[in-house]
Amino acid sequence: MGERIGLRFPPHKVCWFDVHTRRPLAADWQQAWQRKGKSMTSAAHERLRECLARIYPPELAAGAYEGILSLLAKAEPPPAPKGDYFSEQTVTLITYGDTLNAEGEAPLATLRRFCRAYLADVLDTIHLLPHYPYSSDDGFSVMDYYAVNPALGTWQDVKQLGADFRLMFDAVINHMSAQSQWFKRFLAGDPEFNGLFFTESPEADLSAVVRPRTTPLLTPFVKADGSTVHVWTTFSADQVDLDYRQPSTLLRILDVLLFYVAQGAQVLRLDAIAFMWKQAGTPSIHLPQTHAIIQAIRAVMDIYAPHVVLITETNVPHAENVSYFGDGFNEAQLVYNFTLPPLLFYSMATGRTQKLCDWLNTLQTPSQRTAFFNFTASHDGIGVRPVEGILSADELQLLIDIVERRGGRVSYRAQSDGTRTPYELNCTYVDAIADPGLPLEVQVKRFLLSQGVMLAMAGVPAIYIHSLLGTRNDLEGMARTGQNRSINRAKLPLREIEMALSAPQSFRAQVFEGYKRLLRARRTQRAFHPLGAQRAYTLNGGAVLALERSAPDGEAKILALFNFSDAPQQVTLWQDAKQEVISQRPIADKAITLLAYEMSWLRLHA
Repeated sequence: MGERIGLRFPPHKVCWFDVHTRRPLAADWQQAWQRKGKSMTSAAHERLRECLARIYPPELAAGAYEGILSLLAKAEPPPAPKGDYFSEQTVTLITYGDTLNAEGEAPLATLRRFCRAYLADVLDTIHLLPHYPYSSDDGFSVMDYYAVNPALGTWQDVKQLGADFRLMFDAVINHMSAQSQWFKRFLAGDPEFNGLFFTESPEADLSAVVRPRTTPLLTPFVKADGSTVHVWTTFSADQVDLDYRQPSTLLRILDVLLFYVAQGAQVLRLDAIAFMWKQAGTPSIHLPQTHAIIQAIRAVMDIYAPHVVLITETNVPHAENVSYFGDGFNEAQLVYNFTLPPLLFYSMATGRTQKLCDWLNTLQTPSQRTAFFNFTASHDGIGVRPVEGILSADELQLLIDIVERRGGRVSYRAQSDGTRTPYELNCTYVDAIADPGLPLEVQVKRFLLSQGVMLAMAGVPAIYIHSLLGTRNDLEGMARTGQNRSINRAKLPLREIEMALSAPQSFRAQVFEGYKRLLRARRTQRAFHPLGAQRAYTLNGGAVLALERSAPDGEAKILALFNFSDAPQQVTLWQDAKQEVISQRPIADKAITLLAYEMSWLRLHA
């Protein structure tokens, strides 16, 4: 039937429109789509019951389903969605609520003011990193899921931001703060909180458990009755893992997620979700119950707010990562493209594109409603697990050496044999790509080239605010906190940023304006639709990467060319081009020259 949207008009009558023509549908079409909506809801209920049956014994599964129905019945109606998420217009800014600060103003209000003034024409979605009260890990040790950190602002500030931009919230639901009231009541023996957190005997066989850190897996806590419990702590002693073996835990978390959507979240980032289900004697990562829980969350959202998009944060090798798409309709609509940051870093460091090209040509998703969330930087470091099997130990060491030369650090994880292995490189992506020893113009071109590759790829682009602002390593911040990740989480006075952006010759201004130029060009081209086709090639001995993109209907096409070398490269086009869309120059010749670290997005004749 094609895709349709429903808009509500008084007096509470639904009018159905075609999303492409924006014209009302005939009455028979409207009735058909209303029937389809009911059918989809019924199917979501069936999926939900099936998921619960894979997680719990029959009697517990039945009780969990009834509990979910009760949650849905009392949930506040979700706000209207801000258009179709899967569009070439969709660009996400990743930021903490207090990355930018202004005296006398709530940081969330400062963020909104900056985004409205500088970014409203180039992006439409803001990923607000955890904005809840927390005790450690820069927000990822949540003390109260239902509150806004008062140092950032209020829920009203969040909703005002959501009035201007689509919002993506963090759902930190693998673990919670050991300082939270929930955990304190668990330790106090409150029956309402029994079984909420995962405990395990220190005698259990945990040798097979996959660890993302080198900290102890079990942390002892003393309960109010004097007994000691050993709580599963995947990430740190202050981050205590929830126990989803209890249906009551799932119900609590679903209530949180429904609350987030009611507050304006249209995208939910499921943090550290791969570790959700634990079991002694297993790796306790990617277990079938974990997938079943995510699928249950998807089913609940399909019932409550079908426009909500789930994205899984699973920083693991590529084949494991894409398993969270499920069958393309029943699990996450998005997964982070974690292989891109380290592999692109390697390509920029060596000037060789073959491995990047080969990997790009393996990318596929299981349906036309799933996509990769493409990014090069986030609040975390550059994860290197995703390039296991792609880069050799020597090639990875090359990246480590570069990062360490520029003041960065390497974080490690524990292996089952007691050894440790690199987990992530802690460095801003700007410093990873743009050697401070190079001329300023070359630094800017190299960095923007890396970002241009990400923006041209099939999928939804996401930009960390420090990449957009051209931020260098925060060595002082890292020294102050003693945390490697602080190098990439600088807090910036808005006044200083605005002064830098108003100085055209500054590094920040050149990166910022160059980035915005790319974003404006990208958002005008249907060939950059996230669900469109993609094919990569290497040219000129691997010095040039070529990326062919097309709209889902095939009617718009782009050829994106990227010169990874420090020398000019001539390329002979094999298709007729109309226009270079970044500069908006017409193309009259099939032979074009790319200067060192130059890119060109060519609109082709369909």
